[in-house]
Amino acid sequence: MPSLAPFLARFAATSPTLRIAAFALLLALVLGALVVGVATHAPRGELFATPLRPDQVSEVEDALAAWSVPFVPTSDNVVVDTSRRSALLLRLSLAGIPHAHVATTSETLSTVGVLTPQSVIDAQARSGLAGDIELGLRSIAGIQDARVIVAPAQGAEFADERAHDATASVRLHLRPGARLSPAQVAGVRAFVAASVPQLDARRVTILDDDGVALDDAPDGAPDADALQRSLQSALDTALGAGASVVRVSEERTHATSERRDTLRTPAGTVAISHVLDAESLDDGARHYRKESDRDERGSETRVTVTRDEPGALMRLSTAVFVDAARNLDLARVRELAAASVGYDARRGDTLTVAAVDFGRAVPARRDAWSLVFAAVASLVPTLALLVAVLAIVKASAPGLGTLARTLLERAAIERTTRTVAGYAPAHVRGALAHEPPHAAAAIISALPTATAAAVLELYPQHEREAIVKRMQSARARIVPEPHEIFDAHG
Repeated sequence: MPSLAPFLARFAATSPTLRIAAFALLLALVLGALVVGVATHAPRGELFATPLRPDQVSEVEDALAAWSVPFVPTSDNVVVDTSRRSALLLRLSLAGIPHAHVATTSETLSTVGVLTPQSVIDAQARSGLAGDIELGLRSIAGIQDARVIVAPAQGAEFADERAHDATASVRLHLRPGARLSPAQVAGVRAFVAASVPQLDARRVTILDDDGVALDDAPDGAPDADALQRSLQSALDTALGAGASVVRVSEERTHATSERRDTLRTPAGTVAISHVLDAESLDDGARHYRKESDRDERGSETRVTVTRDEPGALMRLSTAVFVDAARNLDLARVRELAAASVGYDARRGDTLTVAAVDFGRAVPARRDAWSLVFAAVASLVPTLALLVAVLAIVKASAPGLGTLARTLLERAAIERTTRTVAGYAPAHVRGALAHEPPHAAAAIISALPTATAAAVLELYPQHEREAIVKRMQSARARIVPEPHEIFDAHG
């Protein structure tokens, strides 16, 4: 590696003025680099106008990292390129990020003191428990946000009061296009019930954004949408896509119902009971007698109680429309549909399979003239552009030709000027014998004064006057201005 000592020694031997100038130049270069760096660097600013909570900052950071967006995290915000701020805020808003902050149990109970009333402590504990449940529901697929309200169990302290069991209400905000299956609804119900002490899962009410109660199908039967998708997929695979349309609807119970069936069977081989009726009439004494003898021989009684909870499947209605143009076997389609949806005639299910004409758009017929017109119409913009270009070229052709000739003439004049620069006046006059006056004036003007005067003396009177007139102009323009050329040939 070369040593810097000789360079430093040579620099020290220079004059102080030169050293100061060198330092000033180096400082100017550094400052210029800083100015250029600041000017070319994208301005940055905070993404949100208000501070965020730590959990919200973490949520925003995860989203920006997943979208490959550069950012700088702070304690209560994130710093991004200001030119992308509006687009990022819109994207985060559509994704529901960040969620509203909810206070958890640890946060609500952090302000509890020794003198805090028990009622306040219980209210804060319920609020924190609801926040814990909401955070847990946010992590379930399809659920964007949740709101939970918990009503604790209340005992009867006085004789005229009634005890109340614990209840909970859950409102779910689903992601766009998401739908919870009955199994997921049952899982949400069980999760909430297990989180609240003394809460029965049957006392948990779950609603969606529209205020519709979500059922979890307690009898284990799949919902109508799942059956419809399953049957449609099976028919598309068996018959081909577009050959069938499936619609499935269901009816479920809305209240608890109970059915009681009693069955009595004889205890032995004889009948359960025996009744003997006897009648007699004594006409002479005018007496009438009737006797009845009932013999109970024992029986076995069996009582069957069937209880249907709210949401139990009562009836399933299925309709299958097949394309009549395909001439499909409707009986086979019916068998396939019945097996797919679990058709049960005893339950009151209905299954309808019909061949219908599917509506299809008839393509418009085109004759030869319409095809020719369409082809010509598509070429009209191109032809118009071509005609416009040709017109512009034709209008500017004289001016362009004059400009080209003038440029060639200027090149020739410059070449001749370099050639005759060292010649004697007579040789220069011979070289300029066939040059026009303006070209000769341009060449002679570039010669020394004595040589130029000698060359002018060799010209006839009228040619010398024309050349001198050109040389005496304020500016001898060898090449005219472009607008002058176009104005002259406009």
